[in-house]
Amino acid sequence: MFNTLVKINCDSKSSFLRQIAGNLLEKLYCCEINCAEIDKSVLFAHHGRGCTIVASKICENVVIFQNVSIGANLKYNKITNEWENVGNPIIARNVIIADGAKILGPIAIGENSIIGAGSIITKNIPANSVAYGVNQFKPKDKNYDFIFNKNMINPQKIIETNKKLVAEFNKQNNLV
Repeated sequence: MFNTLVKINCDSKSSFLRQIAGNLLEKLYCCEINCAEIDKSVLFAHHGRGCTIVASKICENVVIFQNVSIGANLKYNKITNEWENVGNPIIARNVIIADGAKILGPIAIGENSIIGAGSIITKNIPANSVAYGVNQFKPKDKNYDFIFNKNMINPQKIIETNKKLVAEFNKQNNLV
C-alpha cells in the first residue's frame, strides 16, 4: 500500500488524489514526501516509515530507509534581515540513505554514495563516497555494496546468525 500511495502522491495529475495520498502517508506511515522532482525508480526500503522528504531533486535508483529527513537548513540573519542557506538537497543517482540520516540544506549528494545510518549531512558529499557522522566522508570501497544490494541476503540467514550470537552471549554471561 505504501508504494501505491507514494506513486499517487508524486505522480497523480489530480491535486485532490495527491492530497489524499499525502494525508494517508502521514497518517499510516508518519511519512511526508514532497515530490517536487523525484524519479519514479526511487525505492523506500521498509516502507519509509517516519521519513520527511523535501528535496530539490532525487534522481534515479536512490534507496531511502526509514526515519530519514531530507530538507531545509535555513537561518535568518538579523543583521542583514535576509534568509541564508536557502534551498533543499539534491540527491544524485544510485545513492543509498540509511536509517535515521539527516540531509539538510542547499547541498548535493554525489552519485553512487552511501549516507550512513544516523549521519547529519549539511555539506556537499562527492560522488562515490561513504558519508558518516556529522559531515564526514571517505571514498567508497568499490568492492563492497553497503546496506542495500539487489541480491539481498536471505532473512532466514540473518535469523540463524542472530540465534547463534544470542547463544554465544548467553554462554559467555552464564545465562544458559
